[in-house]
Amino acid sequence: MDVVILSIATLIGLYMAANIGANDLANAMGTSVGSGAITLKQAVLISIIANTLGAVLAGGYVTNTISKGLINPTLLAADPNKLMIGMLVALLSAGICVHLATLFGLPVSTTHAIVGAVVGFGIVSVGPGAVTWSKVLSIAASWVISPVAGAGIAGGMYFFAERRILSADDPERQSGRYAPFLIFIVFLVLILSLIFQGLKNLHLEIGFFWTILLTIPCAAAAGGFGRFWMRRQMHPGTHVRAEQAGYSSVDRIFAQLQVLTACYIAFAHGANDVANAIGPLAAIFAVVKTKSVALSVEVPFWMLFIGGIAVGGGLLAFGTRVMDTIGKNITEMTPIRGFCAQFGAATTILVCSRLGFPVSTTHVLVGSVVGVGIMRGMGTLDLRVLKNIGLSWIVTLPVTILLAMFLYKMLAIFLL
Repeated sequence: MDVVILSIATLIGLYMAANIGANDLANAMGTSVGSGAITLKQAVLISIIANTLGAVLAGGYVTNTISKGLINPTLLAADPNKLMIGMLVALLSAGICVHLATLFGLPVSTTHAIVGAVVGFGIVSVGPGAVTWSKVLSIAASWVISPVAGAGIAGGMYFFAERRILSADDPERQSGRYAPFLIFIVFLVLILSLIFQGLKNLHLEIGFFWTILLTIPCAAAAGGFGRFWMRRQMHPGTHVRAEQAGYSSVDRIFAQLQVLTACYIAFAHGANDVANAIGPLAAIFAVVKTKSVALSVEVPFWMLFIGGIAVGGGLLAFGTRVMDTIGKNITEMTPIRGFCAQFGAATTILVCSRLGFPVSTTHVLVGSVVGVGIMRGMGTLDLRVLKNIGLSWIVTLPVTILLAMFLYKMLAIFLL
């Protein structure tokens, strides 16, 4: 019986991971593909590598038994099977919800989906009083704060690029002037993110002073190299991919920068969101193995690795609809607009993560894209698409709560 349960749990966990890739990871790659910075095949390859590295190097090898601390697992200690069924239900409910959103091309938060599912089974199994509603409210608050922060940073970056580069008499010359500075800023954000997130599992504590001492010279060196690299990009003999044949040399420069920010967002996604599928799966394995409920469980390396691969596979299998929404349907993307959106998202994720504020990669990226569109003019935004996205965000939590409650009741009849 245990083998059957573990096999079913693994399949459902992989199903959830694939849906995370098709929706969440598609957001990370959507602006890059939509702007022509990279092809779909390149996006899949980059995302699989970066996402898997994020999961393995910066993902949590020890995770809370109940995702996000929404329910005290000791309340389920008397009957570990309730936790096992609850985690199965959470994975299945969240997976179904995200899958349906993906079919309609709607970018939703997989974190909010799994949170809703956990709350749903918690209400049925141990009662509504056991749910930490303050946690739920803080996560719900990120629906507003995350996209607004992303929109502000991305919109500000695009305003700067528009005024200082695109509207100049000689955009190429202005690009030569500002590109090294932009490269410095991009590498500063990327290196700080890798230090704060990528060293998590190495247990290396680096103080703020040493972090700055290490980061600034590396970013400055990247900026200096960027000046040489930029001149090569503008050289008439430089090879240009077919997708970028109609782009100016300025757009080609920003297309390269966009690839860097896309890699970071995919890495951060692996570090944070693969756990939405693997955390509950690890909890199920622990219950089957120990016949008890633990406050935290160890996540095996192989789970993180396979989870990262499954997420990338989900992007390849059915992630194009959400990528079209992010990269084309909200507002028209070019490399410079895509770069500003991804830079805004990367910076927002970094700052909010350091402040300990729960953020959704999806909400941040959508907000960043909208921020760029607002700076271009409200007429450039497809408000119908934004309305549908907003409605999908609102219904994600209640739908997964109700679905998890129903599925838990059904499974409990047969397994408890």
